[in-house]
Amino acid sequence: MARTTPGVRLLPNAITVLALCAGLSAVQFALVGQHVLAIGAIGVAAVLDSLDGRIARLLDATSKMGAELDSLSDAISFGVAPALVLYIWLAEAGRLGWVAALIFAVCMVLRLARFNTLLDDAEQPPYANEFFVGVPAPAGGLLALLPVIVTLQFGEGWWSSQAAVWLWTVAVAGLLISRIPTLSLKKLRAPAKAVAPLLVGVGLVAAAIIQYPLIALIAALLLYLVHIPYSLRRYRWLAKHPEAWDVPPRERRAIRRARSQRRLGLRRPQFRRVAGAARRAVLRPRAAQHVPRVYPPEVTAPPSRVSTRGPRRRNWRRIGLRRSD
Repeated sequence: MARTTPGVRLLPNAITVLALCAGLSAVQFALVGQHVLAIGAIGVAAVLDSLDGRIARLLDATSKMGAELDSLSDAISFGVAPALVLYIWLAEAGRLGWVAALIFAVCMVLRLARFNTLLDDAEQPPYANEFFVGVPAPAGGLLALLPVIVTLQFGEGWWSSQAAVWLWTVAVAGLLISRIPTLSLKKLRAPAKAVAPLLVGVGLVAAAIIQYPLIALIAALLLYLVHIPYSLRRYRWLAKHPEAWDVPPRERRAIRRARSQRRLGLRRPQFRRVAGAARRAVLRPRAAQHVPRVYPPEVTAPPSRVSTRGPRRRNWRRIGLRRSD
């Protein structure tokens, strides 16, 4: 692929800067009390962050500067901005709240630093590219704001108390620096038959976001939390089955089914053979006891009637009727 022009190569970095501006704008919205716009700004930053890397690879415009700029933007948009939004949202947060906000921001920076070091690690297994180590930065930033989103939608409750909010913030910070594998959407490939249903699904999701933005965001974050046990189970299964590392997902499912059948001691049923044997046993139970028919010397059986299975019964005998005189 030919190298792109300098103007086009600037596009991915421009998108990264826009994501940085969106993250910082969330703090300004929180200062004036517009928390819905603050959450929306961080959501916009997450969307832009998912686009800049893909556009850079499509345009062959990847660079070391772009990678460093992306990490700095993520640290501010998904580390500093959500922590400040939470601290401002709880007006009487106090020193304990500020400590929790600092823990979250520091864990976000550590998570991004580890991500950059893993990019240069050539000793990782092939299946490691399908997973993130820990919760990625955009998901972590939005998960930290889940108490704010729930409160704005359903009102105050136990989820809006200071103790619950800061415990949740520290728990999300722990997920950021954990070794728990989470699925990476960058490696997902949709088959050709699923393109139309996926487009319909995208339209439905867009309609839900437009009509019920907070409820749609809550559902998406809860679904992300639910997927973590599945991601961990899938990672462990791939680690134990090297034969599935370089095969497509359809063949991986076949490997799992085959191993499950062998583990349970089952064999694939041979329906046609069983049915054919049963049919022969019912229709000709005494075929082996019949004496071959002897034809006179001048009469020979037609070639089409010759069979190695023995003589066939007459139709009236087969169905139990008596021959009329």
